[in-house]
Amino acid sequence: MGGGSIKILLAITQAFALTMSVAFIVYVVVIVVPYLRRKPAPVGDAGDFTWHFFVPCRDEQTVIRETVRYLRSTFRQAHVWVVDDDSEDRTARVVRSIWRRNGGYDPYLHLVPRRRPEARTGKGDALNAAYQALNDWMGPDASRDDVVVVVVDADGRPAENCLEVCAADHLFGDETIGAVQLDVWMGNAGTRPPGKNWFSRAFGLKLAQMQDLEFRTAIAAIQTSRGFTGTISMGGNGQFTRLSALDSIAGPDEQPWRGSLLEDFELGVHLLTAGWRTGYTPDSHVKQEGLYSLRRFLVQRTRWGQGTMQCSRYLRRIWDSPHVSTLGAAEMMYYLAQPWMQLLGSLLYPIPFILLLFSTAGDPAQVWTWFADDGAWILFAIYGSFGLLPFIVWGPIYQFKCLKSRNVLRGLGMGFAYALYIYTFYITSWRALFRLVRGRNGWSKTRRNTEHAPGVKVALDS
Repeated sequence: MGGGSIKILLAITQAFALTMSVAFIVYVVVIVVPYLRRKPAPVGDAGDFTWHFFVPCRDEQTVIRETVRYLRSTFRQAHVWVVDDDSEDRTARVVRSIWRRNGGYDPYLHLVPRRRPEARTGKGDALNAAYQALNDWMGPDASRDDVVVVVVDADGRPAENCLEVCAADHLFGDETIGAVQLDVWMGNAGTRPPGKNWFSRAFGLKLAQMQDLEFRTAIAAIQTSRGFTGTISMGGNGQFTRLSALDSIAGPDEQPWRGSLLEDFELGVHLLTAGWRTGYTPDSHVKQEGLYSLRRFLVQRTRWGQGTMQCSRYLRRIWDSPHVSTLGAAEMMYYLAQPWMQLLGSLLYPIPFILLLFSTAGDPAQVWTWFADDGAWILFAIYGSFGLLPFIVWGPIYQFKCLKSRNVLRGLGMGFAYALYIYTFYITSWRALFRLVRGRNGWSKTRRNTEHAPGVKVALDS
């Protein structure tokens, strides 16, 4: 490879370095700064609303008992609706055992059984079953504007202050707010998994910590910035929705949740395009179980990636909606493009290094001169740095803001680990594409850590 090829390589590297430099600066200003500057907001009166927790379950006997007990003891005036999606274990029996109390029944605990072939068709369908059961229970004449539905995973632990936080004037106190998303924490981020293999235990703990870092910093910052574009997204855990908002998008079949594998984001799209506003608060949170297994983590993120790809069908709906601003539409389209951009990036990013490898094999002396004398190493350093810095920056932020620690070196180490963690999304995007092409659109539950490691106690209640 001659001098012309070297110049082409130089031009490609310069273009990538400049693009990433500008992108990183914009990223810091738009995402990081508002996240760091945000202050806690006033709370409201939870008594102004009626609260109903929806807990979809499929083979959740290992966690559902403690979850129901936590919800009933912490939020005593809230109703808990457990949807048993034709579980093959003792999930329904566990709920019924809690239901019976002192020879009577708990009027705030409800079991919604589902049976195949209608059951096991996705989380959205399970939530629709709970919504329909709630409608039947309330009756046609009940007030609905002050009723809030809370979606909680079977391992979820909403913080004790979540109801008063969501009742605040800027959230459900504002009648235009249709849904609110809590911050998400990993309850086992400080709990080392069981086992004798020290590497597996250390790796599992670090993987759970990376998930905690991701949700509490990067995703929290993105959600905060979406407050400016009016496009705050819903999550699958800690999702609060006004019942009247669900009514407005449910249709005659009473199905506010649709068939995407990313039913939470899909719900947000329908709410926003129907004219509702959505909110996000880091002033309260919901704890869930971080995955220790890389294999199960990849399966989970493949499902999320495939769900995002499926939601691309809403691009026209978003673009044409009079309720979504141009900036908001651009932000949502950017989000939906993420898995596709990851596919493209996995093909484009290695090009300069591949060209460099071939150039070195053809004329090592010339390449060395180009690197040492012409300063090309600086361009590659910039190229690499700005490919990592947007991820590394979250390590120190997580250390200082979330863990309240000033250990800079540990923060940098967490940042580098997070950069490696993020690159797994290139793998899951390809897996998602293959599933999509092959028509494999079925939903499968991510198995809990306790299903593989009896005896581990996850610190969700702390």
